[in-house]
Amino acid sequence: MSENGKMTDVAMPQLAESLVSATIGKWLKKPGDRIEQYEPICEVMTDKVNAEIPSTMDGIMGEILAEEGRTVAVGEIICRISAVGSIEPETAAPAQSQPTSGQNTPAAGDSMRARYSPAVQSLAAEHRIDLNQVTGTGMGGRITRKDVLSYIEHGGPAKTATAAPVNPTAPDIQKPSASSASPFTGMLNQPQAEPSPPLGTVIPNVRHSGLHLTELPKIPTIEVEGAGVGRSEYFVDVTPIRSTIARNMRQSISEIPHAWTMIEVDVTNLVLIRNKLKDEFKRNEGVNLTYLAFLLKAVVNAIKDYPIMNSFWAVDKIVVKREINLSLAVGTEDSVMTPVIKRADQKNIAGLAREIDELARKTREGKLTLDDMQGGTFTVNNTGSFGSILSYPIINYPQAAILTFESIVKKPVVINDMIAVRSMANICLSLDHRILDGVICGRFLQRVKDNLEGFTLDTKLY
Repeated sequence: MSENGKMTDVAMPQLAESLVSATIGKWLKKPGDRIEQYEPICEVMTDKVNAEIPSTMDGIMGEILAEEGRTVAVGEIICRISAVGSIEPETAAPAQSQPTSGQNTPAAGDSMRARYSPAVQSLAAEHRIDLNQVTGTGMGGRITRKDVLSYIEHGGPAKTATAAPVNPTAPDIQKPSASSASPFTGMLNQPQAEPSPPLGTVIPNVRHSGLHLTELPKIPTIEVEGAGVGRSEYFVDVTPIRSTIARNMRQSISEIPHAWTMIEVDVTNLVLIRNKLKDEFKRNEGVNLTYLAFLLKAVVNAIKDYPIMNSFWAVDKIVVKREINLSLAVGTEDSVMTPVIKRADQKNIAGLAREIDELARKTREGKLTLDDMQGGTFTVNNTGSFGSILSYPIINYPQAAILTFESIVKKPVVINDMIAVRSMANICLSLDHRILDGVICGRFLQRVKDNLEGFTLDTKLY
């Protein structure tokens, strides 16, 4: 932010290292509204996730320079905020103890300390921390994300921090009045949102095998134009997030030559082991043991055998990633998000189940961060949770492939010339034909199939 007369310019922050622009989704404040420090003033849409831009000062909302739906470059001014005046008379220091002019001038270190990054503000708001109580170790005393995490870990200020000098002329920050309260006072007094239903809630006609476990599909609320009686058509406004999805899908289809293949898997043993362990796992871990956790483990082990699946095209070379970071396609009411399980190859089945539960919860509650969305190297989509038995997914650009796990269906299957009823599921794979061919992908799917069919009642979760 920069001073502009009595107004303070608010610029679009760089929410991530690779972010060059963001789209204004919705203004949460209008001109004339009073704003507290850290209070969100607008929602922005990026290619990865939605985010809120917080205010770094107390003030009055001034002119809005970027209208909703506009894409704004990092550093461009989006609005102006009028600074709040000095402390109210009843909370000011006594007249006989007024500070000298030298005391009114903040030091250079103090100005750096008062500048908080969006990551610090978000973390402080989530844990309801007064940043005035946190000791900064950055340049000029600036508070870093590591300082906030250390404050949370130790349950308060670091023991090595020196006590602040007593200044009789300064306002008493230990006992703030209504007009000089902490910027988090309003947040602390807000009622808690109703928690999401537990993942184990049994709901009729919903397949309990993936990310969409707790609710029937909702119909999104959409603002439309021209929906009057007697019209043969009407218009639906394209939201910024839908526009981003459209752009990404068009880029994937236009730049990546897609090919598709599938394989059928006998998951009867998988169904048995999950039914045997899910109740005990729920009691011990507090999360559901889904089929998806077993699938991810099977996929990770197959990628280890065929690392070319974990790659992307770079014009004159193919870049193979050493880390296996699995993107999970999670559907919400009006969008599809792809949060990432980092270093999935280092997690066991129980660890993958916990990650699935956490990312699904954060997606439903709208709490995904840019860090949750970045770094994916291979995408898995649990389309079977909708009852799908076959799908042709679009590759999550710029990855090399995307795999879908379809609905588990009981079928008559011929085994040793005898008919048996088995639990069967299809696994579909879309691939980048610049990088991958049918032979390698066929072997990869066969390895995933072998891994899934290899689960037995003796399989360990930990």
